[in-house]
Amino acid sequence: MDRSPVPESPEIPEPPSVPFPTVAVVGLGTMGTGLCEVLARAGREVVGIDVSEAAATACVAALERATDRAVARGRLTEGDRAGVLARLRTFPDLRAAADADLVIEVVPESYETKQRVVAELDRVLRADAVIATGTNALSVTRLAASSAHPERVLGLHFFTPVQAMRLVEVVSSVLTEPRAVERVTALVRELGKEPVAVGDRPGFIADGLLFGYLNQAAAMYESRYATRDDIDAAMKLGCGLPMGPLELLDLIGVDTARTVLEAMYAASQDRLHAPAPLLGQLTAAGLTGRKAGRGFYTYDGPGSGTVVPDAHPPAAGSPAAGSLAADAASGAAPRPVRAVGIAGSGTMASGIAEVFARAGYDVVLAARGEQKAAAAKSRIAASLDRSAARGRLTGGDRDAALARVSPAGSLAALAGADLVVEAVAEDLAVKRRLFAALDEVAGPGAVLATTTSSLPVVACAAATSRPEDVVGMHFFNPAQVMKLVEVVRTVRTADDAHATAREVCTRLGKHAVDCGDRAGFIVNALLFPYLNNAVKMVQEHYASLDDIDAAMKLGGGYPMGPFELLDVVGLDVSLAIERVLHREFRDPGLAPAPLLEHLVAAGCLGRKTGRGFREYAAARR
Repeated sequence: MDRSPVPESPEIPEPPSVPFPTVAVVGLGTMGTGLCEVLARAGREVVGIDVSEAAATACVAALERATDRAVARGRLTEGDRAGVLARLRTFPDLRAAADADLVIEVVPESYETKQRVVAELDRVLRADAVIATGTNALSVTRLAASSAHPERVLGLHFFTPVQAMRLVEVVSSVLTEPRAVERVTALVRELGKEPVAVGDRPGFIADGLLFGYLNQAAAMYESRYATRDDIDAAMKLGCGLPMGPLELLDLIGVDTARTVLEAMYAASQDRLHAPAPLLGQLTAAGLTGRKAGRGFYTYDGPGSGTVVPDAHPPAAGSPAAGSLAADAASGAAPRPVRAVGIAGSGTMASGIAEVFARAGYDVVLAARGEQKAAAAKSRIAASLDRSAARGRLTGGDRDAALARVSPAGSLAALAGADLVVEAVAEDLAVKRRLFAALDEVAGPGAVLATTTSSLPVVACAAATSRPEDVVGMHFFNPAQVMKLVEVVRTVRTADDAHATAREVCTRLGKHAVDCGDRAGFIVNALLFPYLNNAVKMVQEHYASLDDIDAAMKLGGGYPMGPFELLDVVGLDVSLAIERVLHREFRDPGLAPAPLLEHLVAAGCLGRKTGRGFREYAAARR
């Protein structure tokens, strides 16, 4: 073929009908092995390159196993399987990439290592070949600048497992030729993935939001605020995430996470990105997660995802041992609870009342006036009717649960309750007045619980003459569905009051996690800084709402994108929680994004007003 230059032709020629028919993958670890499978199954000739013969052998074996499973499930024929296997060839030397149209490098996150690969590829590849770095932490611009042809270098960030995760972040530097980006984006779409175009900054979109959250979770565990299992359970049950943050750190690799955070902190100087010291300690000890067989959890072998009991279990009563052990060690037994009082008449109050009634408790639902109380019971009746219609409970059970709910127009009706749960406005002055009134009404020994999500429980306790009886029980909305309850003990909470709250959660079929009395507890303390950072990304014009939401759903496994969630929660509610977190922890990185404050000031509060980060056809009534 005549390769002499044609006047006015683009620097990178028109792509063939099949984008990048031959692709080289440099680095055959977990990510590289996944890429080889996806590319080979998409009809590409794949050149796998790794200096380790063992890595190359493992890559081929993994493809054989994956295609075996595909044949067994009827997703591939034997002939198709043979074709896929034939399209992968492995080599120990970068010279094998000479005929590649695209090279994707996924070698370890080190400038020195990646720059050496890029420089050697410059000597091997044709001028029209494209080089893609799989980095998620290092500067694509800096890597491109080390190439003799920086215009053909870009970032291509897949997520693991590559075979399942649909998101791919396509990263351009100021040096990247647009045609190279177009060609790579076309390939990503042909692979069945969703490309998102992003600029060159550490972490890009998904990891830029994800790793700050993971870092905070590691710091929370390191400070002994909550146990490993409680942190992970809280985020899975409270946010619908597929994995807890400490589980995910083990999957990613503790050392990898620390590298990404170091790069993010170098760029942002945000303390939320400064790696938790524990990450460095685990890395230094070789406890890097699943790949090492031990990290935050212990596994049955290197590379395994099967968790086994820790070799050295924590001492009873220590934070890592869990508060049930602490209660047992103190001899605390739960107080008997037969009758429950609910103070409030809104959605959360009626939902909690329904949960207690369905679990067999007699419930008094006390509101400000008989009419509000009756309306709350009607709401419970409608909810029970829906459950019965869906086959989730029988008509008899529906009638029995509703009969257990007694509406009342005065707090005086709560006098006989063994446990009183308040579910009123998230306003400390309102809650303190209510607790002072409950102190007068509730009988001796009754446990008083607040459902606050971010206010200090001890401030509610201080409004009573019996702070030892006060505990936090943070239910999640809708209470009938959400399985999580954060149980919060203050410095004054008695052991048996705490044990009572946990025992009640068990009877309700809820999963209780223990928290100390500080702003946000577990879930909100980890969730809302992540949401705030997403707002900052938009505010800084780094990415669009749609791209950020897509990135977190497709790349992070989140059930909703951050802006979808903010609009559902309410921007005013979110701002209030972020202000509480900022006020308590005094960290500049927790300061609410000005864009969020401006939207709230303008009355754009989310779905409930018909407009938040997005516009909706009609406000919810």
